[in-house]
Amino acid sequence: MEPLTRPDAGLRRARVAVVGMFVVNGSTYNSIVPRFPTLRDELGLSNAALGTAIAAFPAAALVFGVLAGPLIARVGSGRAGAGVGLAGAVLLPAVALAPSWIALAAALFVLGLTDAWADAAMNAHGLRVQTGYGRSIVNGLHAVWSMAAVGAGLLGAAAAGLGVPLPVHLGIVAAVLVVVSVLAWRWSLPGPEPEAEPVGAAADGGARQGPWRAVVIAAGPLLALSALLVASGGIEDSAASWGALYVRDDLGGGAFVAGLPFVAFQAAMTLGRLAGDRVVDRVGPVAVARAGAALAAVAMTGTLLVAHPVAAVAGFALTGLGVATIFPLGFAAAGTVPGVRPGDGIAVVGWLARLGFLAFPPIIGAVADSASVGAGLVLVPVAAVAAFVLAGSLRPAGARRS
Repeated sequence: MEPLTRPDAGLRRARVAVVGMFVVNGSTYNSIVPRFPTLRDELGLSNAALGTAIAAFPAAALVFGVLAGPLIARVGSGRAGAGVGLAGAVLLPAVALAPSWIALAAALFVLGLTDAWADAAMNAHGLRVQTGYGRSIVNGLHAVWSMAAVGAGLLGAAAAGLGVPLPVHLGIVAAVLVVVSVLAWRWSLPGPEPEAEPVGAAADGGARQGPWRAVVIAAGPLLALSALLVASGGIEDSAASWGALYVRDDLGGGAFVAGLPFVAFQAAMTLGRLAGDRVVDRVGPVAVARAGAALAAVAMTGTLLVAHPVAAVAGFALTGLGVATIFPLGFAAAGTVPGVRPGDGIAVVGWLARLGFLAFPPIIGAVADSASVGAGLVLVPVAAVAAFVLAGSLRPAGARRS
């Protein structure tokens, strides 16, 4: 990409639009998470019933998430990202007003569908805007998502603590997100998505490949990027799912200290994403991802060897810093695979990565039951080493032979 000295007004507005899409996506589902106890109690559900209803959210992404690619190709990434985000925001009050388990599960299923499609579309549009800017901006966009998610969670926790009725809380959030989505729709880049770079026969003047055939032809790069995101996602999940249990059960830490690994991980990851774009522009995505993966591997290995609550907090923080840029860079690379439309590449890689996420928690949990949580967390530095090896898949298409 050749850097632009001064992006025009339309491109600057489009960047604000993409920021808005990331804010909406980060805020929607995470506004509900702190209110799950309220939903359970108001509907008279058991914990198992609530968990089954919540499972409808990721199930929608696994079943239909890959269809985001054709949607983006038909209406454009800007309108898809803003429009689907708008639909998710409008649906929030339906979750609050669900009268039964089946209604709650159905609302969360549709919300999971909008989340998956908006995720692919906003990343595709972010890639379009990044191309116009001529420099990396995707890490900053994902930092915005992280901050929006944390902010929505804190607001939801405060609303629960103050006893704000769930329909009022989610209704107010929905109204704000609707306004942001409408502005994002108006300010996003117009027109169709960029054509895929030809590959195979099309590159030699033959017939252009259809989108799904192109995905099959480019299966190697897409699978490598998906595996990279699976490794990174498994590391991210370890902080959320197992950090507190590791400190409490294995290290004997108190309740407050047990919550710090996740907070430290998220804070460091957000800081890494805020600084990531400048570093990527300077040394390139492969070097940044490999250095980060190496840091994560060393940090978590040291954490498990020292086995102290303070070391756990510091280790998870350094691990979050290490993997901060991998997901944004993986999506950006998926949008530039030759022969594949950007939306298709991002949708397929995101879908495969979500499938892979399912493997990590059960594996760590099984090891934790038979030995200890710390033993299960050995999978984290192993995943970091895998990410180090797979980081070569982030190399720009034109440089893959070098």
